[in-house]
Amino acid sequence: MPHISPPAPFGLEIHGLIKRFDRPAVDGLELAVRAGEFYALVGPNGAGKTTTLRMIASLLRPDGGTIRVGGIDALADPVAAKRIIAWVSDEPMIYDKLTPREYLEFVAGLWGVESKLGAARAAELLDWLELMPHADERCEGFSKGMRQKVTLAGALVHDPRVIILDEPLTGLDAGSARQVKTVLRERTQAGGTVIMTTHILEVAERMADRIGIIAHGRLIAEGTLEELRHRAGMQQAAAGVRDGGSLEDTFLALVAEEAQAA
Repeated sequence: MPHISPPAPFGLEIHGLIKRFDRPAVDGLELAVRAGEFYALVGPNGAGKTTTLRMIASLLRPDGGTIRVGGIDALADPVAAKRIIAWVSDEPMIYDKLTPREYLEFVAGLWGVESKLGAARAAELLDWLELMPHADERCEGFSKGMRQKVTLAGALVHDPRVIILDEPLTGLDAGSARQVKTVLRERTQAGGTVIMTTHILEVAERMADRIGIIAHGRLIAEGTLEELRHRAGMQQAAAGVRDGGSLEDTFLALVAEEAQAA
């Protein structure tokens, strides 16, 4: 399935990103994710993760800052940016009265994909996500895991370079989660960029090339798991956690450090 060949070295570049509601939700965020990289954004509830993803996907207008997606200025030309982006939320949204095949061909048509190519990509995605046995059944009777896989297939049918996922594995059984993880990893191996938020720290630990920790709308730390462990070393030692702790240990230490500094 992978066809991606992104022209830009960075799938995503964010500078000084700001969004305020009754308080700053995103506060001068700086972030860069390379093409071919799987990046996980983790943080406490209310840290600004979903708000950030919605701005990247041009679903929400920032109050300040810049966003470049695959080299495209997403604020100056949101339509061009959306053409190379896939957005997958934590709640699968599909048309219950359509079959997976019908849904994928419909979505391909919305993206302007030629009908024969759209049908071929739909079949390829259905096979890739092991949905082919259910390709011609209506979606209304599907489990959440199956619905989430149909949603992911719909997001990939126009061959996006940048895939944005907000808690994509929530509620999935182990088999479905493994299929989704395999698909996402194959996309990055083909040169695509995946940016994912998750509350399941084990998922970030196992899947991501780099992990960013966000708190109060700011990136407080990022790097590989080993780099984050090194950064959190003093806090872990003070808490009696041995060196080489899990991402959860590291995450809690770094968030505590940020809270003390605030």
